[in-house]
Amino acid sequence: MHADAVSWVCTRIKRNSRASTTFFLVSGAVAARAIDPSFDTNYGITWGPDHVQSIDQGREIQLSIDNSSGSGFGSKLSYGSGFFSLRIKLPDKDSAGIVTAFYLNSQTDRHDELDFEFLGSNKGKPYTLQTNVFANGQGNREQRIFLWFDPTADFHTYKILWNQHQIVFFIDTVPIRVFKNKTNIGVNYPSQPMQIVTSLWNGESWATDGGKTKIDWSQAPFKAQFQGFNIDGCTSQNSNTQPCNSSSYWWNSEKYGVLDSIQESAYEDVKTKYMTYDYCSDRSRYPTTPPECPQ
Repeated sequence: MHADAVSWVCTRIKRNSRASTTFFLVSGAVAARAIDPSFDTNYGITWGPDHVQSIDQGREIQLSIDNSSGSGFGSKLSYGSGFFSLRIKLPDKDSAGIVTAFYLNSQTDRHDELDFEFLGSNKGKPYTLQTNVFANGQGNREQRIFLWFDPTADFHTYKILWNQHQIVFFIDTVPIRVFKNKTNIGVNYPSQPMQIVTSLWNGESWATDGGKTKIDWSQAPFKAQFQGFNIDGCTSQNSNTQPCNSSSYWWNSEKYGVLDSIQESAYEDVKTKYMTYDYCSDRSRYPTTPPECPQ
């Protein structure tokens, strides 16, 4: 499976490299125009400060967890739209029960939230990535995929595009989930300012094998590394700029409202080859297909 997966990803990357009009290449060009700022420029530690290590003068941050505490950090500002990314390398030991999270959260009672949750696994088993979308407090929109690469061996870039058209989750250049704005048919869509948050925490009650496989604390501390602390987003605190849905922000332009044909093909491959759970097709939970799902 790994050989096929590597071949598939390489093929996609080669094809994508020829597609200069695709928006992930535009975003890459934007990200490359300046050296990444240090961690302290846009982020701060939110919990477990004694389990957070700054590396290379703040160009890399390491979170760790043991049986005394986990750790996390968050953006200093909240954002109303944007193309958010972090480069992450996941814990490389037997990490069953450990959850590494990168998400956006409105920090309100009826919250909006967009989640990457990496569910730890035993060595030899593929990592599961769970994504979720909350809007106005309504969640339960989980999708899960197996990763087609070893996320503990090197950094990969995980991205969330959020604009008035759609939300797209990416791994490197590959779209792995799309949630369209369907407020026209009564589906709630994230609209509240959200903070960027990360955490490394104890999820053994549910994260691996439905909670059957517990954390092996003899392997602790578990460590995850983060890079890439630039933020392409509309800050909700700045009322002197354009509204966060303004087309003056490059991620809000019309071409970011849909996947192009190459991206659509890659997305379909992910759903076909690597998706292990989709709430849209879970009839035990949803006897009637949720309105935002393909009908």
